[in-house]
Amino acid sequence: MPLSLTEVMHSPIERLLCARCRTRMNLTSIAPRADRSEKRTFECPKCDFIDTKVVSDPLGSEAADRLAYNIRPPA
Repeated sequence: MPLSLTEVMHSPIERLLCARCRTRMNLTSIAPRADRSEKRTFECPKCDFIDTKVVSDPLGSEAADRLAYNIRPPA
């Protein structure tokens, strides 16, 4: 059974550990940037520490573009 979007976004991979208290942080916002990356804001539910990370969009990367343009129908 496939995972829902909520389950994927709350997996341990996506949720950082708080730098202060080591509690799993909640992803509170995702903002697109002009360079095809995303600014992700995390907030700690225990101590209210806020952290931001800039991550590249794997679907918008140059590698994904190269794969998309090299797909051809079977010969």
